[in-house]
Amino acid sequence: MKIAIFRCCMTSMGLSQYETSSNVVLRELGIEFVDIDDFNCCGYPLRNVNLRAYLLSSARNLALAEQAGLDILTVCNCCYGSLKHAEHVLKQSSSTMDEINASLKSQGLRYSGTASPKHLLGVLHDDFGVETIRKRLKKTLDGLRIATHYGCHLIRPKEVVGFDYGYPPVKFDILVEALGAVSVPWVGKYDCCGSPLLGVNDELSMDLTGKKLANAHQGGAECLTVTCPFCQMQFSKIQKRIIETRDFNPAVPCVLYPQLLGLCLGIDREGLGLQDELPEAVRTHLRDIEPEASHADAKAA
Repeated sequence: MKIAIFRCCMTSMGLSQYETSSNVVLRELGIEFVDIDDFNCCGYPLRNVNLRAYLLSSARNLALAEQAGLDILTVCNCCYGSLKHAEHVLKQSSSTMDEINASLKSQGLRYSGTASPKHLLGVLHDDFGVETIRKRLKKTLDGLRIATHYGCHLIRPKEVVGFDYGYPPVKFDILVEALGAVSVPWVGKYDCCGSPLLGVNDELSMDLTGKKLANAHQGGAECLTVTCPFCQMQFSKIQKRIIETRDFNPAVPCVLYPQLLGLCLGIDREGLGLQDELPEAVRTHLRDIEPEASHADAKAA
């Protein structure tokens, strides 16, 4: 498949390993992605300040993808939710669509609704396919107990973002278990990570993050996995701040899903932007997959 990749501001500036790992995994799986240089911000920061400016910003990206005859793949939950919300509003209101297209006309652009935003997890689960992923694995996570954190913008409101079949969502859990891991049930799994409050009320932000980390640990998770740059920052950098300033123990490491998938595809740690960040639990559970011939020989014996 071929798709336009949408670079998130946060990943480009503060979480380059997410871009690095996503790029190398997509290439390894043979998913062709195209960078459209004219893409701008998804408009999310403007959404509650100037709705029209936000819609215009998102619609311009959708129009550029449509002009190229491609859908959009984003690795950021906020960008995904933002683009999906704009798509929903424009398709629901012909007058809003006309107004936005009138502004886009000066740039030679028009959005008619044929290009759609897709999240990395959606592309892997729906388009590439879980069974196809399993067949490509060279390693397995061999029972590693993982707490999946979907993130707010990926699953809410479900009638707008349309990521999963229903509620509760299952696609992320399926993709985690495809790697040989166990997706553990845990209290507060779908609660906010606390990131939106950072810089506004840091103490409350850390309260929410700490509660989620404690719940994941109590659920038996050896690590967390996410696909949102804001959630990853919260569970890594803010977790360190919580450990330094509060009586919080033990730590619960958080690894980006494309990094876990990349390890199982046999991609080296440096290529995934991991370097010295790989948690001990992941190293302990990471196992080579025996060739099919070995299984056949064992059965014959």
